[in-house]
Amino acid sequence: MKIERVSFDVMTPSSARGVLEAIYWKPEIRWVIDRLHVLKPIRFTNVRRNEVGTKASAANARKAMRAGSGQLGIYVEQERQQRAATILRDVEYLIEAHFDVIGGRDPSPKHFEMFKRRASKGQCFHRPYLGCREFDCQFVWHEGDAPRGAYADGGECDLGIMLHDIDFDHDMTPRFFHAVMQNGVVEVPPFESASASKEVRS
Repeated sequence: MKIERVSFDVMTPSSARGVLEAIYWKPEIRWVIDRLHVLKPIRFTNVRRNEVGTKASAANARKAMRAGSGQLGIYVEQERQQRAATILRDVEYLIEAHFDVIGGRDPSPKHFEMFKRRASKGQCFHRPYLGCREFDCQFVWHEGDAPRGAYADGGECDLGIMLHDIDFDHDMTPRFFHAVMQNGVVEVPPFESASASKEVRS
């Protein structure tokens, strides 16, 4: 929402991708989220957060570059705002994903073994987080069948329109999909089938 921050009911595919990239990222692979397993009940809580009410202006930066000087700083004490946020709490997910090799010479098994080794040891390039950097998360490697979650016998639950990911090839356009949780599992459609933001609103 534009004013108050409200979380989706479950983690988004883009958030799941960010967790995997925090563990293992290479420019020659692209992570693809297949499905999300919701293991704990969906619960929300409310918090108040300090935010900055403005952002640096690209136009001011260009003007300062042409002039050789200018005011580019943002003074936090002057621009601070308090915003309410409705966020998820006590979450646990199982991420099913694969990666596509889009370049480079290393074969898929090598990337998989490197990711598995890093995930098993708890190694990461930076601490993974869920949506916002202040909501960091822990991770473990899991093999075999998915554990039985809180919604294993919950049937179908319509989660509405959810962010799939950002289309960086087309002016950073957000793309959405209609999320449905079936017995605790959200099937993630291919990114190419997700709708651009203007199509979802119409």
